[in-house]
Amino acid sequence: MAAPAAVQRTASPPTEHCSSAACPAGRGSESRPEDFVLEFLERELGGDLQCRKTVGDLLTTLREENRVLEEQVVTVSSAVPPKVSAALSAAEEARCSLEELQRRERLVSNMLHQHLQGAQPWMDNLGQILNQVDTIERHMKYLRCLQHIEELSAAVQQCLMTSSVWEAIRAVDSMAVLDAGLNQSGCSHLQDFLRETLHFWHKIIKDRLASDFEKVLTQLHWPIISPPTQSLTPTANCQEIGSQLELLVTQLLALQTSDDIISQRALASGRAVPSAQPVSSASPPSQAPPLCLPIQIMLLPLSRRFRYHFYGNRQTNSPGKPEWYLTQVLMWMGNSSTFMEEKIQPILDRAGAAISARVELCRGLLSLVQEKVASDASRLLYDDVLLSHLVEEVLQFEKELRSNQSYPAVLPGLLHLLLEDAVLQKWLTVERKMAVEKMDAMLSAEGAWSSQYKDISDMDELKAPDCAETFMTLLQVITERYRALPCPAAQLKFLGLQRELADDFRIRLTQVMKEESRCPLGARYCAILNAVNYISTILGDWGDNVFFLQLQQAAVSLGDEAFLGDLGVMEVGRLASLEGSLFEGLLALLDRLKGDMMGRMLEWTMREITEKAKPYCQDRWLSLPSQHDQSTMSLSSSACPMMLCVRDRLLHLHQVLSLSLFQLAWQGLADRLDNLLYQDVILSNHFSEGGAAQLQFDMTRNLFPLFGHYCKRPENFFKHVKEACIILCLNVGSAILLRNLLKESEEETRHWASAEDPPPESALNELGVYCLAPCDVLILLNLRASWPGQ
Repeated sequence: MAAPAAVQRTASPPTEHCSSAACPAGRGSESRPEDFVLEFLERELGGDLQCRKTVGDLLTTLREENRVLEEQVVTVSSAVPPKVSAALSAAEEARCSLEELQRRERLVSNMLHQHLQGAQPWMDNLGQILNQVDTIERHMKYLRCLQHIEELSAAVQQCLMTSSVWEAIRAVDSMAVLDAGLNQSGCSHLQDFLRETLHFWHKIIKDRLASDFEKVLTQLHWPIISPPTQSLTPTANCQEIGSQLELLVTQLLALQTSDDIISQRALASGRAVPSAQPVSSASPPSQAPPLCLPIQIMLLPLSRRFRYHFYGNRQTNSPGKPEWYLTQVLMWMGNSSTFMEEKIQPILDRAGAAISARVELCRGLLSLVQEKVASDASRLLYDDVLLSHLVEEVLQFEKELRSNQSYPAVLPGLLHLLLEDAVLQKWLTVERKMAVEKMDAMLSAEGAWSSQYKDISDMDELKAPDCAETFMTLLQVITERYRALPCPAAQLKFLGLQRELADDFRIRLTQVMKEESRCPLGARYCAILNAVNYISTILGDWGDNVFFLQLQQAAVSLGDEAFLGDLGVMEVGRLASLEGSLFEGLLALLDRLKGDMMGRMLEWTMREITEKAKPYCQDRWLSLPSQHDQSTMSLSSSACPMMLCVRDRLLHLHQVLSLSLFQLAWQGLADRLDNLLYQDVILSNHFSEGGAAQLQFDMTRNLFPLFGHYCKRPENFFKHVKEACIILCLNVGSAILLRNLLKESEEETRHWASAEDPPPESALNELGVYCLAPCDVLILLNLRASWPGQ
């Protein structure tokens, strides 16, 4: 055991001993080997320096340690040199390879540089030749294109001279295709020449075809201005006219491509459109495709008539009568629909044109109306009455256009004209102004607070006064006006206006209510309460309406500040999940007003009933004779005024309040009356057996039936009084047992009764007592005077 200890002790380096407490202070860094040896011998041998065994063992240990260290050094020394030498050899080989590669790279680079210098003159000469060839080639292409244009122009001229219209149309169509191919070319003069040539021949062909087409249309009695007396009256040469009509329509359709190119270029350059298509300055944001050429020509006589009658100084051009030109256009659409479907549509179908002749005609006529409405709206911004009338007529026109004429919903009508910022803001201002004026008029009208259905019981369930019903009709009319608008943001602005108007009407009702609060049972006060309930009911239904739910989703997706500015993340999330409603804030204010008014009405009623009940509260319940001593039971004389008052007030409230409000009223009255009788009659008196029987008779046979007209089990709304009568009318034996049970239960509760004992509530439930607590039942039992020994 001595050898390992010695090895462990000698394994410590000299610096460890020098840093120990054995070293003198300040001399740790200057220790000599002799000092270390002396310290080591003194520590290992102590004072017995002459002990041979100890010295021998120490010498043997040191020799063994020395041998082990030498073997470790030899092992490491023999393993490291081969790895190091291998790494050095690999590095040397890599260096040599890299130098060889660099040398070869320099050689190749010099050879390439010399070759490029020698080939540079050849490259310069070849570049000049290629540039010349490219220039010549472009000139040849330019000349060939010019020659092709001249050939097409000559072909069109030759075809027109020989009346080969189809070949002329194909040549013009080739010009249009060539023009589209040169669209990105920088040859501006060539493009101008081609476009002028195309425009020249296109106009000649179009004018010729249009002239022939108009002659055929005249023979077919187009345009149809008045309702046709007989659908498509046959003529002597009907078949020949039909063939000519189909040929001309088909040729005009073939000319459509070049006509579209010329029209689009004219629109882009700001020049007048050379075609017959009417152009509206108030086009919708999404441009619809241009009208087909035959419909453009058919619209010319109708366009001339429209501009003749509804522009300039004609009497028919009246700013206050937009219905004149709107109705006229609708009549033209209706009168022409049969002709378009029976004459033109089959030709378009056989030609493979995927368009509706009737819809195309409506589009053309609608462009005339769009231009006229945009012009009139800008001039009527400062006239509220005329602008309001124009909006009404435009909305009516849009409704008839979509329903009677079956105009597709994807195509714009007139409503986008009303969404211009100036027109929309003015429309909102006019709506607000007129709505406020109507509110003032309806609240000051003579029959404002009476229901127009008061004599019809089936329709007067809500008993809404005329002013409230008129106001909600006003809001509904506003909804119908903006419902068809194609922009949700604009619809939300009108919805915001409706909420402002509803809140303004609520404030007006509150002001009138404060004036009538001196008599909460008066007819006007009850009418105001009915009005609040009616508006709240209608707005609650609107919150579940699909249209308003869509607006709610639009408000969330658009992040409308007017609706979401004051809401937190949770409220916005509820709106997004359709749990909430855009009318929630307004409904909360209306419910608060309804609750305040209902509370004031019930307080007033209870004040009167309490006054009538004072004799009944002070009756001598302790001295009343037993029921056996009376032949028949009758209502207490002191209760008659209270019962009459309750009956009269219930009848009055039933007559003046709506059904839902009356439900709240009689239930609230029953709750307050139950508390009054329990506190002021039952708990404030002692009862003999006869007094308890009389109280039960008064309640169950007289008071409860007054409310029995409005529910099946009225006693359930007088739980305190009903259960108190049960306790007071118990026979003596049952009362004694119940009192002892309750007292024992109370004592056991104080001394931590076991959980196995049945609770006293079970005994009370068997008697029909569920509302009163055991302590309250004890109080009632103590109010009984009929105990043995008393």
